Amino acid sequence: MARLQLRNIRKSFDAVEILHGVDLDVSDGEFVVFVGPSGCGKSTLLRLVCGLDDITSGTLVIDDEIVNDVPPAKRGIAMVFQSYALYPHMTVAQNMAYALKLAGVPRAEIDARVKAAAATLRLDTLLHRKPRQLSGGQRQRVAIGRAIVREPRIFLFDEPLSNLDAALRVDMRAEIAALKARLGVTMFYVTHDQVEAMTLADKIVVMNAGRIEQVGAPLDLYRAPANRFVARFIGSPRMNMIPAALLDLGGAEIGVRPEHVTIASGGKAALEGEVRMIEHLGSDLFAHVKLDRAEELVIARLDGQRTLKVGERIGLAPDIDHLHRFDAEGRRLTADESHRSAA
Repeated sequence: MARLQLRNIRKSFDAVEILHGVDLDVSDGEFVVFVGPSGCGKSTLLRLVCGLDDITSGTLVIDDEIVNDVPPAKRGIAMVFQSYALYPHMTVAQNMAYALKLAGVPRAEIDARVKAAAATLRLDTLLHRKPRQLSGGQRQRVAIGRAIVREPRIFLFDEPLSNLDAALRVDMRAEIAALKARLGVTMFYVTHDQVEAMTLADKIVVMNAGRIEQVGAPLDLYRAPANRFVARFIGSPRMNMIPAALLDLGGAEIGVRPEHVTIASGGKAALEGEVRMIEHLGSDLFAHVKLDRAEELVIARLDGQRTLKVGERIGLAPDIDHLHRFDAEGRRLTADESHRSAA
């Protein structure tokens, strides 16, 4: 296992700065998931940790050792790529053993490590197959197995499941979660998938435009986002944003998640509008409602047995105990700040 510290990490390509001073602490055995929109710098950061790209400025520390100038092979890190990157002419066993062979590891030890990794990943019966004879999920397990046999201090995953279909992604999430529990090794994981982030992470790092917006446990970010960006990025469907004036509350905008919006009538309806779209998802129904005095649609998560029609006018009541208040700059307001801004 390994502890990792990033101190004021910056990365520029020519005159373009991609990372603007990233600071982060990762504990032994933590599973850290990086999320953010395309181009936010999360994959670039992974490449800097791995050593595939040079750090422009700042300090990268692994177990109290500054590793800025340490070659990738000497950092004790293994990376699993989105594209699998398997050698097509080699068998599963040969793909998994290749890096060890290059490093001069004795043959008996190579065989033992490959056998152990194959057992962990249920690849025992596939060791003599070529990549073209494997499914997408099996290829990804081979790529992970190739990383495991190196016995790294840190695993890096760069969107490893993005090439898989929905069913395979579910299976591979379970595989990675089980792997995390068995190995207890520090893991960095980049994804654009909300479900992967929320279900796998001990800690989520939300990035935007080369900066860290917030770091925390998945439910902490969901329940207490630091700003408007995090509030909208974490959660699916995303958090509703309503002008504060419509609810006679302090701040510039009020955020409320779809599960905290209910249909109301008469004096209980704080908001009114027209149903523009309905999504039936079995146990849940998502109603997209155009409010009378706001441009953005509000989404309400309702019981799947509810009957609604497009064009129907309904009243909505946000749960007052689950509202998030944001100022004009998008910063989340505390209760005291909200009262002051309303006064």
